[in-house]
Amino acid sequence: MTEMKICKSCVLPETHETIVFDDLGVCNICHQHERKQTAIDWESQKKQLDELIASYRGQYDYDCIVPFSGGKDSTWTLYYLVKEYGIKPLVVRFDHGFLRPNLIENTGRTLRKLGVDFHQFTPNWKVVRKLMLQSFLEKGDFCWHCHTGIFSYPMWVAIRYEVPLIIWGEPSAEYTAYYSYEQLEEVDEKRFNRYINLGITAQDMLVRLEGTVEERDLKPFTYPPLKQLRKLGYRSVCLGSFIPWDAKRQAQIIKEELDWKGDEVENVPPGYDYEKIECYMQGVRDYIKYIKRGYSRPSHLASLDIRNHRMSREEALKLIEEYEGKRPPSLDLFLDFVGLSEEEFIQIAISHAVSPYQHDPSKIKPGKKVHDFEQWSRDGAMPREEAEVQLHRWQLRNGHHNGNGRHSEMQEGRVRGIESPTDIDNYQKSASGNPDESAI
Repeated sequence: MTEMKICKSCVLPETHETIVFDDLGVCNICHQHERKQTAIDWESQKKQLDELIASYRGQYDYDCIVPFSGGKDSTWTLYYLVKEYGIKPLVVRFDHGFLRPNLIENTGRTLRKLGVDFHQFTPNWKVVRKLMLQSFLEKGDFCWHCHTGIFSYPMWVAIRYEVPLIIWGEPSAEYTAYYSYEQLEEVDEKRFNRYINLGITAQDMLVRLEGTVEERDLKPFTYPPLKQLRKLGYRSVCLGSFIPWDAKRQAQIIKEELDWKGDEVENVPPGYDYEKIECYMQGVRDYIKYIKRGYSRPSHLASLDIRNHRMSREEALKLIEEYEGKRPPSLDLFLDFVGLSEEEFIQIAISHAVSPYQHDPSKIKPGKKVHDFEQWSRDGAMPREEAEVQLHRWQLRNGHHNGNGRHSEMQEGRVRGIESPTDIDNYQKSASGNPDESAI
């Protein structure tokens, strides 16, 4: 196996999105954070925010829209805007289908303590599961419905209620190099198409799903026409473009001020109980990243702590060794939701691997169940025959089926570490054995 290059300062590998290394082996994300800490005039940035909010305050039924999941970043954004400016926001949540019990309780407390109006939309589950399966097949990422819904639906609400100012949370510059801190990051259609929608538009999805959904079913996942947004006079920006972002510090403040409670997340170290607590499929998402890119959330979190001088690189590497490369128990639920076998799941994920990483399934260990695992909804499994139709269409379109009706090597499981039905069986037993017996 080819050894991956890892940043000499943080612990992000060469398979991380947008990463580039300098001659000393330090990544561009680390350099970006250096500029954030030393080169940005945050006092000037804050004055720009003051002026922006003043220009919209009291002009409409709501001063702004705050897109909101209930996680640490959107809760901090809402808290900061209400406390710092005393504005009247409309809080908008797109429900991706996997909200956890503690997250729902946090949301109730936050809304009452801050005294704000709340608008929530939950899309058709039968449409969502088709979208999850299709985006997993196409991109190795089942979260297309979540990515697109979260960033497009609040824009439709802005048009409907005629609220032109939309304020989001952290900027993408915190994690990737699609944008830099020197840029005022506009959360617009360009950004949406640049990396939010994975390069797949709603129209693309409509074509790929071949009449099994209607165009109107996909409207919540479609960015509104620019003509309508310009007529509204919209501005859509990140709070983190105006104030320095520090998720760990901000999480501590909302815990103290709003009684916001952290939670366990599959295969995430306990010191990060504020991270991605809103979705009970987060463990699966991180696991797919590990299969494709050879790293997952602990590397991301430890790298942030290194850049913020809270952790040494040696401590980070130990953390990664302990918590990455584990099969989440939530995978069993996900497989039911999209109608796939675990063998198919592994094959599809590996087909989207990012070079030079080569995944070895035999090295995967079982992760443990988190405390609320049994409370997660199992309702709405995709019928196998429905999944087979989508899977077959994708295989034909991508050349995974030959003219004699035989499956390709990928379909037959001829991937690293899975050479036969016996290997598949052994992998499943080792990685999905009783997770509660695994010491973490």
